[in-house]
Amino acid sequence: MQLQQLAYFVAVADLRHFTRAAAQVGVAQPSLSQQIKALERDLGASLFQRARGNLTLTDAGEALLPIARRILADTETARRAVLEVAVLGRGRVRLGATPSLCTGLLPAMLGAFRAEHPGIELILHESGSRDLQRALTEGALDLALVIDARLGDDDPLQIVPLVTEDLVVVSPPDGPPLLDAPEMTVAGLEGLPLVMFRDGYDLRETVVDACRAAGFEATFAIEGGELDAVLQFVRAGLGVAVVPSTVGYDRFRVTPFSAPGLARTVLLARRRDLEPPRAARALGRHMLDFLARAAATNTLPPGTRLPEA
Repeated sequence: MQLQQLAYFVAVADLRHFTRAAAQVGVAQPSLSQQIKALERDLGASLFQRARGNLTLTDAGEALLPIARRILADTETARRAVLEVAVLGRGRVRLGATPSLCTGLLPAMLGAFRAEHPGIELILHESGSRDLQRALTEGALDLALVIDARLGDDDPLQIVPLVTEDLVVVSPPDGPPLLDAPEMTVAGLEGLPLVMFRDGYDLRETVVDACRAAGFEATFAIEGGELDAVLQFVRAGLGVAVVPSTVGYDRFRVTPFSAPGLARTVLLARRRDLEPPRAARALGRHMLDFLARAAATNTLPPGTRLPEA
């Protein structure tokens, strides 16, 4: 049984006429008749009954017709599904990102991508950079947005810099300024109660290392939280926190660092030895293009800039 034979059978059943059916499917009438006879031989039953010039379905034909329609419809559905994947109408991307990026840069980029490709399923995995790099290596993710990855030449991951974010100090919105000046140095963190992220957060490592480089140990008011918890603790007055500028401008009192300041680079990471799915490659290109357009139109979020070439 062939799909072409089923298509010829359905055409004859609908039109109840071999010549008109042949014209509809674009074949010669003798060829169509031969294919119908071959189908009847394969099935071991007659499908049409010819009597006094009338063409009707036999019981076998009546039984086959709805099944044949369904098979042909499913075949068309399969063809369209494959075509949609080819033109990025369908697909899936498993994307990892740090919590601060999910709160800051990522929503606008994913929103624009979703508007262009509504049929692509986005699966987001939120975690720290070290965990995301491990998930990429293990094949659990297609792409990940990580921070300042320290990769060697033999590392299994390949990275592309996306954007650089300034780090700022956030304090309660209704609290007093941290100092009289509009900016502060890293040394100004000495003695301040810091609300600190859990182990595995790049922000924790960045702040602790910066304090040590300035000659002191950071003072923790409370530690071990995820991003949302850290921000809520700051709002409750437990202390201050160092976060990316994209997180805090509209919800907290924000104090930037004076030059050279503190910053971090967001990187797009993928496995070096495995080409990502087409939908994932499209998302990666979209992120680069989105940020490039924002930079060209001066619409990047405050405190962000494209990485230096």
